[in-house]
Amino acid sequence: MSDIPLFSERLSRRAFLGASALGAASVALSACTTTEVVTPPPPVAAPPPDTAFGDTVSMYAARTDEGYQLPAIPVAKLDPKFVRQVVADPTGEKPGTIVVDVSEHFLYLVRDGGKAIRYGVSLGKAGFGWTGSAVVQARKKWPVWTPPPEMIQRRPELAKYKDGMPPGPQSPLGARALYLFRDGKDTMYRLHGTPEWDSIGKNASSGCVRFMNQDIIDLYSRVNGPAQVFVRPNLSAAGKIMAVSSRTAEPIDAGVPKDAEFLK
Repeated sequence: MSDIPLFSERLSRRAFLGASALGAASVALSACTTTEVVTPPPPVAAPPPDTAFGDTVSMYAARTDEGYQLPAIPVAKLDPKFVRQVVADPTGEKPGTIVVDVSEHFLYLVRDGGKAIRYGVSLGKAGFGWTGSAVVQARKKWPVWTPPPEMIQRRPELAKYKDGMPPGPQSPLGARALYLFRDGKDTMYRLHGTPEWDSIGKNASSGCVRFMNQDIIDLYSRVNGPAQVFVRPNLSAAGKIMAVSSRTAEPIDAGVPKDAEFLK
C-alpha cells in the first residue's frame, strides 16, 4: 500500500512531462504552419462614366425635348457601328474639330486624350456630295426649315414651305441644326437631325450631313463655340489632300433663322 502514492506521483509527473512535450510540439508545429493573413488591395475605382452615354436603348429612347415628342429609334435595326460611341481618334486633329469621313459615313468630334466621339451619319446622294472645310458659326434648336429656290424648282410640291416649315419631329432639319459658314458667309449646308433614321450609313441627303435626332442633340450640346469642320473623302493622307472645296451639293436650307444662336 505504501508504493501507491509513489506510483501516483510518478504517473502524474509523466503525464505532466507528456503534456508539456505535446504542447511544445504543438507550438513548434504551429510555428511551421502559420497562415499568412493577406489583406486584399483596395478596390480600383472605375473611371467616371461619360454622362452623355449609357446603354444603346437608353441613348435612343423616346423623349420629350423642348416640348416636342421624339420617337424611339429601333436600335435592333441599327448597324452597331453607327451607334454613338467613344473611339480612338483616327483624325489627328486638335480637340473640338469635327471631321466627316465620307467613305465610312462617320462624323468624329475630336476630344482630349486621343479620343473622339463617333456618330453615324447620312451624306449626299449621287450628284449631291461635297468635300471641303467650313466652320460651325451658328446653331438652333428645333429650327424652321425653308427650302431654297433651287430645291423648290426641282420639287414644286415644296412651294408651300417657301416661307418656312414649322419645326417638329417630321421636319427635314430635325431637332437641331448647326449652320456651316465659310469665309464668314453661310454655305447653306448644315449638320442636322432627320426623322429618317434608316438613312444613316447611306447616301440619301441633298448634300448636308444628317444625324439621328438623338445624336444631333448630343453633338449640339458639345459645340459651344465656332468649330472647324473638315469633310474628307476618307481619312488617309491622300484623302486629306483631296479634301479641297469640291461642292456639287444642293443647299438644303434658304438661310439661318433670325433667332439662331451665333457662336463666338
